Amino acid sequence: MAEVRTTGPFAKFEWMIAWRYIRAKRAEGGVSVMTWISLIGVTLAVFALIATLAVRSGFRAEFVDTIAGANAHVSVVMPRGVIEDFEGVAENVRAIEGVQSVAPLVRGQAMASGSGRIGLADVYGIRLEDLKASDAIVQSERTIGNLDDLPNGIAIGSALAENLGLTIGDRIELTTRSGAATPMGQATRRNTYEVVYIFSTGRFQIDEVRAYLPFDVAQLIFNRDGVADELEIRLDDLNQSEELKQDIANAAGPGMWAYSWQDRVGRFLRALTIEDNVMFIILSILVLVASMNIISGLIMLVKNKGRDVGILRTMGLSEGSILRIFFICGAGIGTIGTALGVLLGCLFAIYIDTIFSFVNYVAGGGVWDPSIRGIYNIPAELRLVDVIKAMSLSLGLSWIITIFPARRAARMNPVEALRYE
Repeated sequence: MAEVRTTGPFAKFEWMIAWRYIRAKRAEGGVSVMTWISLIGVTLAVFALIATLAVRSGFRAEFVDTIAGANAHVSVVMPRGVIEDFEGVAENVRAIEGVQSVAPLVRGQAMASGSGRIGLADVYGIRLEDLKASDAIVQSERTIGNLDDLPNGIAIGSALAENLGLTIGDRIELTTRSGAATPMGQATRRNTYEVVYIFSTGRFQIDEVRAYLPFDVAQLIFNRDGVADELEIRLDDLNQSEELKQDIANAAGPGMWAYSWQDRVGRFLRALTIEDNVMFIILSILVLVASMNIISGLIMLVKNKGRDVGILRTMGLSEGSILRIFFICGAGIGTIGTALGVLLGCLFAIYIDTIFSFVNYVAGGGVWDPSIRGIYNIPAELRLVDVIKAMSLSLGLSWIITIFPARRAARMNPVEALRYE
């Protein structure tokens, strides 16, 4: 009695037959056109998903880094008043574990003018050593001048300097409503300072109004002699701001309020989270639509290969082998398309600055207006979790939907398939 030989799942011959079907030409009963359409569709869908997730992650990271880098992680204020013993309050807050630095601030608004132009300035009075603790100000790539010269002048944002036509060594005039009280109201005060430092935080809304003066000078022009408007607190970990703000408020003393950077922009961050989720769902539908092309191609393949299926079944191939052959066809297209999409998406995220510069050059410039967008370029942050999510979604959809036409081929009656051949 002859020995019956059995083969395990996904045997070599199954891969060989599946590969032959995938690359078969139309004249041979194949569906090479549909194969290419399915492959390109999955590739573009995965590419769009990864690129979008990378840009969205980049926007979020850029927003948080800019806000946290140029502003306090936690601020302490006296509602409707000033902080008189700011040195004592600052000493109490510094004793809290997790607090990196505490800086007293004097804040006020002024009308800035220079080179015959006028603008609005949000003036911060701060000590030089405290300003140096701000990474967004010190480590900016677009800085001009020497920050150590701040005691002899003023530091202004790059957009404010551009709007007023100022550069290092020019003089800027600040007009404030902090003069003597008169029957006609508060008198204005004008002071002129030399621009010694120009910074760029990476966020246009900050750079177009922010200006820094020495702490004692700001106290003088805003009538804050011996007091501070608030305390700017930086933490070792900015994500602990919500946890530590109550401890900071308690250490600051009765009547003091503490609020974190998340209190200022929390609604915006929640809106970003909702937008990210909606965007992922929309792009997931795009991946699903692209994967549906695989079904179309497989259904055509099963129809064209009916005679082959009948012959293979009469030769002894089981339903499982037929199912796996056509599953390999569909899953192979989805897997290759996913791999190409991941590759293109990762390359886009890595070289987004180069791509953006090329597009801007081809378009003749002006594609990205920082005064509208709020930042100077398109950020992208390639995260492993986003890549895994995109890969899992695409592979899962393409593999699952492949099962249905593959089962149809496996259940085909070989007698019916060969009846009219």
